[in-house]
Amino acid sequence: MTTEPLIRNISDTALWVAMYRAWETEQPNPVFRDPYARRLAGKRGEEIMANIKVAHRHAWSYTARTHNIDSFVKQEVDNGADMVVDLAAGLDTRPYRMQLPSSLQWIEIDLPELLTYKDQVLRGEKPVCRLERIPIDLANAGARRVLFEELGRAAKRAVIISEGLIVYLTADEVCSLARDLAAPASFQRWATDLVSPGLLTSSAVADAPLCPFSRHPGNEAEADLGRGRAVGEEIRCGQASGCLPSKPLLITIPRRNNSRWIASSTSLDLSPCATT
Repeated sequence: MTTEPLIRNISDTALWVAMYRAWETEQPNPVFRDPYARRLAGKRGEEIMANIKVAHRHAWSYTARTHNIDSFVKQEVDNGADMVVDLAAGLDTRPYRMQLPSSLQWIEIDLPELLTYKDQVLRGEKPVCRLERIPIDLANAGARRVLFEELGRAAKRAVIISEGLIVYLTADEVCSLARDLAAPASFQRWATDLVSPGLLTSSAVADAPLCPFSRHPGNEAEADLGRGRAVGEEIRCGQASGCLPSKPLLITIPRRNNSRWIASSTSLDLSPCATT
């Protein structure tokens, strides 16, 4: 008899991450509030979290990631962005919980099964902006290029966000995705998260199908993105720093330069014990 893994597929990680948002929301003075998180996590999310022994040690990094991307979205919308493209949106509820203009277009892209589940749980809830969910597998390069082209034509200034996406991709897949995102002229900024290479060996996510886009700490990860090069500086963590290997270490926000992404000076370091 086979034992079902704790994390059965990538979609299960969305339940897990929703539990982190629920935990933060239930704190006396939360950094953000996500009143939908525990409902979306469900019993399966609670079960996953209950079986991850070091779960509480990682909570701060998910809180930091959520807060910083919240801040990025607000900043970009205040500066005139009329569309947010949420890649691998998972169980993100920003279109419901943030104060956003009703005219803003918010596009959620993820696997059909996950978006169907999200629709069911949030049935009856009203987003604050113009929300559209598009079921598509981002691994399908042809389909995503057609979609990005359509979205690019519909927006004057779009921003892209992705959390917990490129950790599942190889370097070549990240480069391909970045080139596709660089093609529409209206796609201006992209906020994404990087993680430590130590995530590969973390027992906390031993069942997750990870393929981190990362190199050894202390190096720079360089990729040919569009007709130029983008450099994402990795965090150098000292051996005695006490940093956990599996927490997200950096939010990087490349800015657009013609048809390529270049490293941005506004990248956000999420690790208090790391240096760049």
